[in-house]
Amino acid sequence: MHDTTKRSVSNRLKRIEGQVGGLRRMVEANRYCVDVLTQISAIRAALHKVEAEVLGDHVSHCVAGAFASGDPMDQRQKVQELVDTIGRMTR
Repeated sequence: MHDTTKRSVSNRLKRIEGQVGGLRRMVEANRYCVDVLTQISAIRAALHKVEAEVLGDHVSHCVAGAFASGDPMDQRQKVQELVDTIGRMTR
């Protein structure tokens, strides 16, 4: 993972940690269910953004590097890995 992506992802994850802590406190305070669900949705959206950023970094560097190398075996392996990863992400 490139340094800029690593910093960005790390910052996003710190914010998500704060959101999860707030969610825990909401549950402990017996807050209204709809408010809790709203926060869960916000956390899920934030995690999807992290996921998309890491995936973008992987495609633009790791997968692109395999294609730039000209190695057909490495290219096939990276494509299969990408397909498998996206499949897991969409479950």
